[in-house]
Amino acid sequence: MALACAFVFDLIQDFRGGEKRGPENWRNGAYSPRLPLGVLCTYGVDIDAVAGWLGSYGGEDSTSDISRGMFAGTIGVRRLLKLFEKYDMKATWFIPGHSLETFPEECAMVRDAGHEIGLHGYSHENPVDMSWEQQRDVLDKSYRLLTDFCGKPPRGNVVPWWECSEEGIELMLKYGIEYDHSMSHHDCQPYYLRKGDKWTKIDYSKKAEEWMKPLEKGQESGLVEIPGSWYIDDLPPMMFIKNSANSHGWVNPRDIEDIWRDHFDYFYREYDEFIFPITIHPDVSGRPHRLIEHINQHEGVEWVTMEYICDDFKNRNPYPAGALLPSPPGEVLTKSKEDVKSGI
Repeated sequence: MALACAFVFDLIQDFRGGEKRGPENWRNGAYSPRLPLGVLCTYGVDIDAVAGWLGSYGGEDSTSDISRGMFAGTIGVRRLLKLFEKYDMKATWFIPGHSLETFPEECAMVRDAGHEIGLHGYSHENPVDMSWEQQRDVLDKSYRLLTDFCGKPPRGNVVPWWECSEEGIELMLKYGIEYDHSMSHHDCQPYYLRKGDKWTKIDYSKKAEEWMKPLEKGQESGLVEIPGSWYIDDLPPMMFIKNSANSHGWVNPRDIEDIWRDHFDYFYREYDEFIFPITIHPDVSGRPHRLIEHINQHEGVEWVTMEYICDDFKNRNPYPAGALLPSPPGEVLTKSKEDVKSGI
């Protein structure tokens, strides 16, 4: 059903404005395939580790769960590094500040191997549950930690739990973040993210006319969105969480492989150009060899970092007119965090 819906959406709208492969490409009931012009595949690795149990998974009081976080930050990270080295791939690692300070040796291995490093909160906090000041403080500390560690400011961000707050986009722009990987307006095309969309929630204690209103689109921004997809993320099906009533953790990895292969094969068939971002975690991944080999059998495929995708998109697509633009990289480092005003 999900793929069928994706196909219908594909024929209607493409955020990149590219050519669509609609009914005119069907001949006598059969599809006439064409090779894509370019396929940019990327792995986004979230080192949630202990931070994930502190901020999101309900394991902050469990020595067992904290132990699982230790596995992710050490053994899991090293296994993924070995995998990427085997296939000569560079990935983008989104590292919470807590993981950076708890596992400095493993994070240095990531950096020294030439991978990109981006932001992912400090303790995997949910921005929706924080005040504006708390969000600013978390971003400020994590931004400065990564800048000192990498020798340059981070360009990308993944919001913990992919739960961006109302203020989150503005904060990212103020800190000069150029791309985000947390939203899902599309699944295989980057786009410029809007700020301030508004919608009316249903309140059954009121008259229906008070909630029957369309979504109001906000202001365009120059923040590139490299979409995330819960269906191309290893954590929901593969992570056992004791405090979650619908937790998985025993899903057959071959079933997940089939789902991801089907997504890739659909995009490859239907799009001239597309991106294929895969989200993985060292808590549960480290052996996705078959998927890489399947993708590598296709012509036109390139494995890149997310900053490469960001640059490629911006080179092809000028900023929308009147868009809110990111601050210059590193400019915020010349200010105190108190100087970063909300503007709201």
